Amino acid sequence: MAGRKSKYSSNENIVSKKIWSVALYIRLSQEDEDNGKDKQESNSVTSQKTLLKEFIEEHDDLIVYDTYIDDGFTGTDFNRPSFQKLLEDMRNGKINCVIVKDLSRLGRNYIEVGNYIEQVFPLFNIRFIAVNDSVDSFKNPASTNTILVPFKNLINDEYCRDTSIKIRTSLNGKKKKGEFIGAFPSYGYIKDPKDKHKLIIDKSVADIIRNIFDWNVNEGLGKIAICHRLNDLGILNPTGHKKLELEQNYNNYGIQDNTYTWTPSTIRNILNNEVYIGNTVQGKRRTKSYKVHKVEVVPKEEWVKVENTHEPIIDKEIFKKAQELSRRDTKVSQKTKELSVWAGFLKCADCKRAMNKKSSTNKSGSKYEYYICSTYRKKSNNLCTKHSIKVENLEKVVLKAINLHIDLLINTEEMVKQINDSSFQNTKNENIENMIIAKQNEISKISNFKRTLYEDWKNEDITRDEYLEYKQKYENDIERLKENIKRLENEKQKYESQSINSNEWIEKFKEQKGINELSRDIMMELIDCIYVYENRNITIKFKFEDEFKRCQEYIENNKNVLLKQVVSL
Repeated sequence: MAGRKSKYSSNENIVSKKIWSVALYIRLSQEDEDNGKDKQESNSVTSQKTLLKEFIEEHDDLIVYDTYIDDGFTGTDFNRPSFQKLLEDMRNGKINCVIVKDLSRLGRNYIEVGNYIEQVFPLFNIRFIAVNDSVDSFKNPASTNTILVPFKNLINDEYCRDTSIKIRTSLNGKKKKGEFIGAFPSYGYIKDPKDKHKLIIDKSVADIIRNIFDWNVNEGLGKIAICHRLNDLGILNPTGHKKLELEQNYNNYGIQDNTYTWTPSTIRNILNNEVYIGNTVQGKRRTKSYKVHKVEVVPKEEWVKVENTHEPIIDKEIFKKAQELSRRDTKVSQKTKELSVWAGFLKCADCKRAMNKKSSTNKSGSKYEYYICSTYRKKSNNLCTKHSIKVENLEKVVLKAINLHIDLLINTEEMVKQINDSSFQNTKNENIENMIIAKQNEISKISNFKRTLYEDWKNEDITRDEYLEYKQKYENDIERLKENIKRLENEKQKYESQSINSNEWIEKFKEQKGINELSRDIMMELIDCIYVYENRNITIKFKFEDEFKRCQEYIENNKNVLLKQVVSL
């Protein structure tokens, strides 16, 4: 806000000299901008400033204390930053006159505007002037009491209500057509420059989305583990990407320190967002009314979903698997409000239904927890048996099994490594990998050149035509290199099908070597499910069992290599 402070420092001087310390108030809302060019120009901030300045120049008893501008704020709500500052200065005695272009600039809420004109301003001895509506509470007190003032306020209120209905109707129509109406698309997408209601893939981060789903579904990483991996790689979170890389005027008030790090809630939202399979889902939240701007959550059955509206980033199968994994994290205890370590993992070995947690007290008075078959407990003891097992015993067995499994995997990894080290194919794979890395580095270098192009153009170091020419050339070079990488990766995959060189999944198990306490994260990382039998025996289905079997088959098929190494020793 800018203005000129009055040389009259006290209310006493102002009154005695009939000099008014003036607050010029200007407001422009989105409603004004959506109602035609003439309406927009007449209500623009510049237009209001000019009109109010001319009015001040014609009256030598008016001294501007400050100008208060709320640009982009609706008139139905008085919780506007500059208007609140005006009220604060009013209460502190810094102003005693408020001037607006017309009544609608003060507000469009019939009740609230009337309250300020008839109650608040008179209480603080504030002179109120609405220039175009010929309202002046000091020179013509009757102008504020005439029936025309509330009538005009009512018309302004009705105008806002009518506009709100028209806008909502229009937006609802666009939603049903699958047209995107939000300000900012979900991470991984941008608006099509040719059609702002259509989404196109943001190629710069699409692979990050694919990695998040792959890590969750295929590698079994939980949300916390995915956050750690992304943060360790130095990848900006969605807010950071929009603000720093896309240079969008985007604000996330949940981020205070501008570190732009990933959080589990962000990962959860991505894994549950249907936008990544090509669906547009809108209408999840809404304001109560055009006057009450409180946002409320809309029931899921009322969301507007249109399928296949844009190019998907991931396939529907992997999205479905991610939802199945996510549902495990919804089984929260109603008593403790905490998620059990075992929730979603324990299943009855016979009916394959989930196990339910119960608690009891033994003869010594000690409490203990145990699980029983949900079919037996909830449906009928004729359909299945208890399959009960104490949590204490369950934890001991699972801990021992995990550590034994880890030891077995470490031995398996060592044998696979010995086989691979003796294979001539390893050299071939290394050469291909080095070529891929070189191409990726070249892409990174060209991308850096491309990023600086825009600044060179804006700094007038190059012409617009040169900017477009170089930009197109760089994009073509990047596409060519990506095609080369794709061919190299296909060739590499051909050799990897003959051997096993990547055992990252084993590293996940090795990280947990020697654990003496189970946690939810460890369970999510290592175990798919646990089957409980009536005799209290259990079968643990570990993740990556297919990979483990492949390793064992690989060792079996290459025993001769290991034997040769033993003989040479």
